[in-house]
Order: sequence, then C-alpha cells, then structure tokens
Amino acid sequence: MWNLGSINIDNFYEVPHLPIAGETLAAQSYGFGLGGKGANMSVAAARGAARVSHIGAIGPDAGWTVERLLEYGVDTPHIAQIETPTGHANIVVDGSGENSIVLFQGANVQLTEAIIGSALSEASTGDFLLMQNETNGQEYAATTAQSLGLKVAYAAAPFEAEAIARILDRIDLLVLNEVEAEQLVEALGKPVEALGISDVVVTLGAKGCKWVSNTGEKVFDAYPADAVDTTGAGDTFTGYLVAALDRGMDMHAAIDLALKAGSLMVTRRGTADVIPDLKEIQDHFGI
Repeated sequence: MWNLGSINIDNFYEVPHLPIAGETLAAQSYGFGLGGKGANMSVAAARGAARVSHIGAIGPDAGWTVERLLEYGVDTPHIAQIETPTGHANIVVDGSGENSIVLFQGANVQLTEAIIGSALSEASTGDFLLMQNETNGQEYAATTAQSLGLKVAYAAAPFEAEAIARILDRIDLLVLNEVEAEQLVEALGKPVEALGISDVVVTLGAKGCKWVSNTGEKVFDAYPADAVDTTGAGDTFTGYLVAALDRGMDMHAAIDLALKAGSLMVTRRGTADVIPDLKEIQDHFGI
C-alpha cells in the first residue's frame, strides 16, 4: 500500500463539554501525540498486517513523528522534511467522547510532484494508493497511480465535493461518512450508486456502514462499544479496510474486520498511538 497522507502533531484537551462561540473553558487534562488522517490510516494499515509506505511531509520540528511511524511498522523513506512547520491539530474531547478539532495544514499541503512521483515509481501493478483530503497532490497521484495499474482508494475527508469530482473517474474505492455522502449526492446531482465507482463505503457511526457496489448495496451493523473518544475511529476503519483488501480479503470480510477495529478504537483516548493491532482485535473478539 502507498498512502499519500497528512502527518500532524495532535494536541488533546479533555473538557467538560464542547465549547460554544465566545466561551473559554479550562481543560481537565492535556496530551499530545502522532496524528493526521494520513498517519492514522498508515498506522492502522500497518497494524492490520499490510505493508504500507507513507508519502508525506513534515517540518523541521517533528522528526519524532517519522520515528514513531517507523516504530509502528510504516515504511518512511518517502516522508520529506521541509521548512514549513509540521501540520497540527488541537482536539477537544468531552465526557461522552465527542470531539471538536481545529486543524493547521502546514507541511501537509506543500508536497511536490517530485516527492509523490518518486514514491509511486517504486509501486507495482495491483498495489493500492490510499489518499485523504488533508494534503495537496491528489490529482497528480491518482493519475500516476492509474497509469501504473494501481487501485485508488480515497477517503473523502475533510470533505470537498469539488476535490472528489476532479478525480471521480480514477477512484476504485470511495470511503465517506453519511453526511459527506449526502453532500456529495447534492453537489453532483446523482445518487451514490450512479457515481461510476466500483465500491463506495458509507460509514454510519455507531450504526455501522453501508457498502454500495455494482451489484447492489449491503448494510453492516456496528459492533457495540462503550465510546470514550471517537477521534481517529473513522481513520482506523479506513486503514484496516484497505489493508484487508490489499491482503486479498473479500469486501465482506474486510468491512467486518474494519468495523471490529473501529469499535475497539473508540474505547481508547488518542489517535495513531492507540490504534489496536490485529492480535488485539483477534483476542478481543475471539477470532
């Protein structure tokens, strides 16, 4: 797998409730760690037993993030260090596990075609390219990947309908949440099943997910969990889903594994540093 994705420093603040406009809150606790949708998905894929190489950029202040990714099993030769500060996210989490996030993109949107092209030149036909919407370069990466015979998976967050529309004909697997799916349908004027994408997975939060393919659609129920923090749960789901497909699992089995991973993730506080590995999932669910 090749993951063109963001790398962030995540700052966590535990608060009694999510702040409203003009309100100042005292945090009950503070922590920081590795994050960004890209890094989260790379870690999830690696912990899901896939070989994943991350394509991204950091600033001069965050060499530890690359070391952390490497520690978690992610290949890191194609992470560039540039002068722009590393991306970061300030995350507030309330007592029920709901969150609010302010994101600074930083180095994540300073990727060059040379960085992306150098990485994908090492790819093989049949590999997956995974992307999100927290970096630049998706159009170039998708076009290059398609020409090399890679399968393109796109996690459409943060959501931007125009970004999806620009590469719609190069996407093999689209993952988005229920609200994003509704926004995309409204923006493009056609239902999900008419987008021309082989597989679309719409996550439904605590209700599970819906898989829409050329052969119809199927709803998968979520596994019950006592959620303490939903941050990174969707990224964990996507990383595990693509990793399972890359390892040759069929879509039914891949979605089931991804749902298990997501349900275990919401019982933990944090992002990339606490994503469960495959053995933890197997032990927890007795598989």
